Amino acid sequence: MQTLEVKQVETEDERIAFLSLPWEVYKDDPYWVPPIFSERMAFINPDENPFFRHAEVAFFTALRGERIVGTIAAFANHRHNEFHHENIAFFGFFEVLKDAEAAGALLKRAEDWARERGYAALRGPAQFSVNDECGLLVDGFDDSPRILMTYNPPYYVDYIEKNGYISVQDLWAYSLSTNIFSTETGQRLTRLVEKIKKRSKISFRTMNMKDFDAEVERLKAIYNSAWANNWGFIPFDEAEFDHLAEELRPIVDTDFVFVAEVEGKPVGFSLTLPDLNEPLRLAYPRPHTPEWWTMVKLAWHWKVRRQISWIRVFAMGVIPEYRVKGIDALFYYESAKAAIKKGIPQAEMSWILESNDKMNEIIRTLGGEVYKTYRFYEKKLEIAS
Repeated sequence: MQTLEVKQVETEDERIAFLSLPWEVYKDDPYWVPPIFSERMAFINPDENPFFRHAEVAFFTALRGERIVGTIAAFANHRHNEFHHENIAFFGFFEVLKDAEAAGALLKRAEDWARERGYAALRGPAQFSVNDECGLLVDGFDDSPRILMTYNPPYYVDYIEKNGYISVQDLWAYSLSTNIFSTETGQRLTRLVEKIKKRSKISFRTMNMKDFDAEVERLKAIYNSAWANNWGFIPFDEAEFDHLAEELRPIVDTDFVFVAEVEGKPVGFSLTLPDLNEPLRLAYPRPHTPEWWTMVKLAWHWKVRRQISWIRVFAMGVIPEYRVKGIDALFYYESAKAAIKKGIPQAEMSWILESNDKMNEIIRTLGGEVYKTYRFYEKKLEIAS
């Protein structure tokens, strides 16, 4: 076996090679969903992703000779540390062939990067925050990930844990059949919904795409208020939220976006996405294939063949003063009804913090079952005095 070298990514060609490794890691994996390559290139481009305005990021590759056998990113999210009063760095983009030495060397290089800058711990994986894809899949490997959820081989768990990382938070993904209304649980939910509607002044509507910019402003205020006390939460700044909204705009189905209002004031929203990973996996984009062809195949499987059997409840939040009024249950109710109308049989609610007792209780009451677990790991670092 050739000597191992870990090298920092500097050039455009090196960034392309960095992002191309997953096609080798997952070449025989039937569940992996390849990303759209130009989107990944834009995501790690400081000129296109507003995350870089408040972060320091370094990318590394592990090589044996000229062959890349692993990748990792090390980064410091200054807004995270300011908001949570922590002094930590993160790792992400961890991909590696079955090469334990390379895995250890990549993690050590990320640790050294963090230690050299005075950070007390390294946490991950994330790319780049809880507002993006994050967490290591630790169970539920026999299924493709839903849209904007992560996926990795089982052996990553062993590689990370054997290098001294311990769990700091689990993220749960629940599955639920949308035929809930044909069950006793569904009948109870329907009765609950009717009671909530009768006793409250809360009204529900779908998102108005003709007033998109104003709607985004309304949702932005709710999001930063509703999630403020969640573990790992980082408030979106204006540029980040607008950037995410523009990215999601082409795939948003307004039948799955609900806004709760009291006397015209938005107090909560729910955003559910069709699982485009299913048609995207069938389109199977590749780094050097003309992207227009990938988009044609994606549109064929999505719009023509309608090969979507899942929705994902992507974001749901209610401002604190309205949290005990049953709005969460109403959001799930309306989302399930919309899915049934479109012939979509399955829903994923994800991700939910293991420490979010209230939300976990609501979902379990509806009949949801945890079917995948994602994990944040952390390793304390000794800082030289």
